[in-house]
Amino acid sequence: MTNIDTMKEYSSFEEIDRDLEILKLQTQIDKEAIKLCINQTKENLSPFSLLGSAMGTVVKKAMDLNIVSKIFRIKQLVSSFTR
Repeated sequence: MTNIDTMKEYSSFEEIDRDLEILKLQTQIDKEAIKLCINQTKENLSPFSLLGSAMGTVVKKAMDLNIVSKIFRIKQLVSSFTR
């Protein structure tokens, strides 16, 4: 299919104006969506956000390590009682 096959036929200038207004609004919406994505990217890449993310990772790893060490201590206690 070519563009000529899919072209819309208009019967009045009002229809053309309506479709042009719709395209204009869609363009504005797309521009705002791009602005939003850019701002979200800037926020995600800000030093404060990166630092917070890194600190969150460090805290999670520390908690995981704490839990694992407690499990091993419990296993050691249990194995010492069974000897």
